[in-house]
Parts: sequence; structure tokens; C-alpha cells
Amino acid sequence: MDALPLVALVAGSAAVAGAARRTPVPAPLLLVAAGLAAAYLPGVPEYTLDPDVVLPLVLPPLLYTAAVDSSYLDLRANLRPVALLSVGYVLFATLAVGWLAYLVVPDLPLTAALVLGAVVAPPDAVAATAIARRLGLPGRITTVLQGESLVNDATAITAYKVALAAAVGEGVSWAGGVAEFALASVGGIVVGLVLMVPLHWLRTHLREALLQNTLSLLIPFIAYAAAERVHASGVLAVVVVALYLGHRNWQVDFATRLQEEAVRKMVSFILESAVFALIGLQLPVVLRGLGAYGGWEAAWYALAVFAAVVAMRFVWVFPATFLPRVLSSRIRARESDTNWTAPVVVGWAGMRGVVSLAIAFSIPLTSHGRDFPARNLVLFLTFTTVIATLVVQGLSLPPLIRLLRIPGRDTHAETLAEAQAQNEASQASEELLDRLLTDESNALPQPLADRLRAVLERRRNAVWERLGTVNEVTGETADDTYRRLARNVIEAERTVFVELRDRRRIDDELLRTLLRRLDLEEAAAYREETG
Repeated sequence: MDALPLVALVAGSAAVAGAARRTPVPAPLLLVAAGLAAAYLPGVPEYTLDPDVVLPLVLPPLLYTAAVDSSYLDLRANLRPVALLSVGYVLFATLAVGWLAYLVVPDLPLTAALVLGAVVAPPDAVAATAIARRLGLPGRITTVLQGESLVNDATAITAYKVALAAAVGEGVSWAGGVAEFALASVGGIVVGLVLMVPLHWLRTHLREALLQNTLSLLIPFIAYAAAERVHASGVLAVVVVALYLGHRNWQVDFATRLQEEAVRKMVSFILESAVFALIGLQLPVVLRGLGAYGGWEAAWYALAVFAAVVAMRFVWVFPATFLPRVLSSRIRARESDTNWTAPVVVGWAGMRGVVSLAIAFSIPLTSHGRDFPARNLVLFLTFTTVIATLVVQGLSLPPLIRLLRIPGRDTHAETLAEAQAQNEASQASEELLDRLLTDESNALPQPLADRLRAVLERRRNAVWERLGTVNEVTGETADDTYRRLARNVIEAERTVFVELRDRRRIDDELLRTLLRRLDLEEAAAYREETG
């Protein structure tokens, strides 16, 4: 097996994603564009998206990372809008887009049109999370988009299976479809509930951080495979397990958390980058299979399906947002600040992604000895819908948010809440430290006791200082200046340790020990930069 194309894909997509961080363009859009441009470059091999790889091997870790980083409490507080989008909207879009495609495309059987509707129904988890994070959307909108994208894949995959069974002549009834949907949904949740407690127990009882992180890498695949084994939703099983583990992540030791976060970010970065590059690279495969459909004819169908996908989301989102408020005074009182701008953003943020393409590629070539009706056209329309939503909606979403004057995250309020929480925690820690130091078994020299108190005081003051004045020369807060100077002096120590190793006064093993100690101090002293 030639590994060079795989290495080239990972390296190239990582390079483009890294470059995207220095531009105002979200990484998914730049990666798709790079894939489209690279598809016809001389020497670039043909990459065919394999659903047997994407669905069981790529989707679980991406969903797991997104769910672990989500808030179980926020999702529970927004359960109604999340459920209406992730279940109600996907089923509505399957039927509505499928019916419109049936009306627009001549000779397209209704069952095949419903397959297309199910394929393009779910907005993409990775695209929604990446763009919402980049734009700094308000917390509730971000929570709703993330929650929708975590669950809607399960709804879409189940709807696709039902529509596909009807398309290939397996005689599926409405009652049978509902039963299969219920089995997949409830079964996936049950599998997640069964697995989450023993998996958490293992994470907290394994003593080696390396073993704990190996388990962490395997968890999404274990949950997905276990659910699919009993014909339940692997997506829901992964999400349930991840939400539980993320909610209780504080019970795992610090070494595991540090390593796990670094590993998860690296794996997600590689997979996300490769996935969006793969979308663009599918262009030659899709066009070559278009066959008898002419260019202008296929373009008209693509435009019609894209317009239907966009329009049907708004048709669903606005009633789903405002109808519950009309029917319930309690909802009106609880969500009194909701106006028309939020559903506009949610409606326009329905980018499609790799899951839709992976499902489309899994459509069988033949059934009962006959070609699947219009398979190549369904694949082409899925591809164009994914590209159009990513490019058109992804590029226009930031200016739309500015035009609507959607407020971003209130960083001042967040910093104030952080400072108040840190103050309460520091007070509790100081009281405990005073009690401990009165015990003779905990006797410490005064300089060390003062150092412990100074560390607590430093943590208490650091966040408050971010709310204070800034240095007129550098524009830094006192906390920023402290972190910068701390990093400088740590770097000076690191340089000395390396020089001592080079002069053979210490060996490499001792150097690694000393450098790790400095690394942990630097991590504590210098706030992580995100964005």
C-alpha cells in the first residue's frame, strides 16, 4: 500500500489549515477551496471518499471532541431548540427537500429524491463548531448550533437508511420507518448510558497517564462500534458518553487532562483539516460520474436543490423559534430577550459537510441487479450543496452577523465571573491552608509557607488585574505583563539547563526532568492563547 498520498493529504491540509489561522477566512472554507484547486493539479492522486472509513473511523473522534468540549448543562437548558433542530428539522428537510427535488428533476423517483433529502439534511458538526468558535457568537446561539450538529447526524443516517430501503424495493412502511428510527435513537442512547459509567471508572482508576490517554483515544470508537453492533445509532452513543465524561472530567488527574487535551486537539486538527480538503478533492470523481446529465441541466438542478436546502431551513427555524413562545407564557418569560436576528443567524448557519458526502458515497451502485436510480446525480447534487453552503453561507455569515449587530461574547462579564469564582476558591484554599499549617505534621519553614500563600494570592489577583488599567506604553494589563516576564525568566532558565547539558554537566534524563518542571510552571504562569 502506498502511504505517500495519505501523508501528502495530511501534510498539505495541515499546512493550509495553519495558514488559514493567519487570515480572516475560516479554515474549512480555505481547505475546501484548496482541495478544489488541487484536484486537477498534475501529479495529485485521485482521492475517493470511502464511507467505510469516514463514518466509523473519522466521525466518532470528531463528534467525541465536539461533545466533550460542549456543556452538558447548557445543552440541557437549551434542549427544546436543540431537539427541534437536530430531529425535527432534519426529518422536515428530508421530506421537503426530497419532495422539491422530485418536482424539479424529471424522471427522479420519489424514493431516490427522499434519499437525497436525507443525505443533505444534516448541517455539519465540524463546520458549525469551527465557524461559531471563530466568529465568537453569543453563548446560546453557539450552544444551539453545536447541540444540533452533535445529534442531527444520527437522525439523518437513520432517515437515509429508511429512504434507501424504500428506494431499493424492500417494502418499508411508515410504521416500519418510525420503528427503525425509534430503535436506532433509543438504542444509541441506551448504549451510551450503559458504557459511560464503566468507561469513566476506568479513566479514574488507571494510574498511568499514558494508559488513560490510550483509553481516551479508543472511547469514541468503542461507543460507536458497540452501538452499531446492535443496529443502534453509534453517533448518539458517542455523544452521550462524551457529554458524561466531559461533565466529570475534573475527576481525572491533572497529568491526564493535560496530555488528553493536547492529544485531542492534535487529532481533531488533523482530521478536520483532512476532511475539508477531501471534500474539495472529490470534484473529479463526482463530475466523471455525472454521465448523461448535461452541464447546464445539472447546474440548474444543483441551484434548485441548494435554494431548497437554504429556504427550508428558514421555513423551519422561524416557527420553531417563535411558535413555542406564542403557545407558552413560561417560555416567553424565560426567553424574553429573543428577537428575529437570532433565528436569521441560526437559519443561515446551516453549512453541510463531509457526513453528507460520506452518506451519498455509501449509496449502492445496484439493487436487485439494477442500477440505483440517478445515483450519480444524487452524488453530484450532494457535492454541490455541500460546496455551496460552505462557500456561500460560510463566507457571508461574518458580514451578516456584523450587519445584524449580533453582540459577541461579553468578555468583561466573563472575566468578572471568573474573578469572582477565583476569589471564592482562593478564600476556601487559604482557610484550608491555615488549618493544615497549624498541624505539626505539616510543619514548613516560613519561606515555604509564605510561598504557598503567595501562589494563592497571585491566582486571586491575576483575574482582577485583567479588569484593571493597562500599561500606557505596551497596552498590556498588569497580569499580561506578569505572564510575559515570567515566560522570559523561565526561558532564561531553560537556556541555562540546555547549556549545562551541552557542556556535559548534566545528562539528558535530568534535562528532561528540569524542562518538564519549567514547562508546567510556564503553563501555569502564561494563559493559553486561543483563536
